Amino acid sequence: MTRALLVTGGGGVGKTTLSAALAVRAARLGHRTLVVTVDPARRLADALGIEYLGSEPAPHPSEPNLWAAMLDASASWTAIARRHATPEAAGRLVDNPFFNAATNHFPASQSYAAAEEAATFLDARAWELVIIDTPPAAGGIEFFTAPRAMTELVGGRVLKWVTGASIPGRKLFFDRATKPALRLADQILGSGLLEEIAQFLMDLRTTYDGVAQRSRQIESHLKKATTLVVTTSDPTPIREAVKFFRDLPEVAARPTAVVFNRTLPEDWIDARPGRVAAVFAENLKRWGDESRRQRDLRTEFEARYRTPLSHIGWQPVAPTDLDSLESLVSEATGFDLDALLS
Repeated sequence: MTRALLVTGGGGVGKTTLSAALAVRAARLGHRTLVVTVDPARRLADALGIEYLGSEPAPHPSEPNLWAAMLDASASWTAIARRHATPEAAGRLVDNPFFNAATNHFPASQSYAAAEEAATFLDARAWELVIIDTPPAAGGIEFFTAPRAMTELVGGRVLKWVTGASIPGRKLFFDRATKPALRLADQILGSGLLEEIAQFLMDLRTTYDGVAQRSRQIESHLKKATTLVVTTSDPTPIREAVKFFRDLPEVAARPTAVVFNRTLPEDWIDARPGRVAAVFAENLKRWGDESRRQRDLRTEFEARYRTPLSHIGWQPVAPTDLDSLESLVSEATGFDLDALLS
């Protein structure tokens, strides 16, 4: 059976680096592991020391149990259109500028594309563990809500109102009456805008049956997955982590753990300056106060949400090789990957 580990959280908390570290650790524990990201900034490739990452999983050149892939949301949506629409409608969709704008710029559409591609990797059952570095939109929440949101979009009231309730009959009416009228209006206005919008909405509606079925399959995978919420002790990431537990209680009730990244050592809290000059003594006290604040924040978070909590110490230098990546996980305080996946 293929297990899924979803690494979620807001932007800038170290999700991609931690996903790479988890993948290296899992691979070295003997699990056939695939790590997937949608981050176009090459962070995963750089972290793993790979020259190029594409949408097809590629084996790591020096780690036999490790594969990696970087999803292209735009290319994924092209595949989704061809998978769920008729060939004729799919061809129009991928050439329609509104389709391209929606798939490239709407966070929810990128999250849905990532979820659908991740589900494809899970269905393949070629790996024991698939680690998904989820998109950071809405603190990672949209990855979990995108399947239902996309189903509601393509089959919802607004689109039905625009395109009509019955696609076969409405399509005939659109081709014979609506489209010529829109074309005439566009000629008067000197633009093809109205016809392109209407055609986009009509073609998008034809994907409903496929999207609805696939969304149910994606949600089934999500229910079986383990979720790792990554945050730091800074205010914005904390708010996003709290929002995850508040807005997705059904997800938080499943196997879920929290990792506080970039924490200060707790032994700084009661450090004594001794004979250090006053300026350094004051600086040491401030770092100690910050370390105490971080510790108290973790304690409060764990008590409030009653979830397993671990933390990773602040690193003066970002990991630059597989060994330093693995040490992030193996040396993390309170973290046990095997227990998390059991």
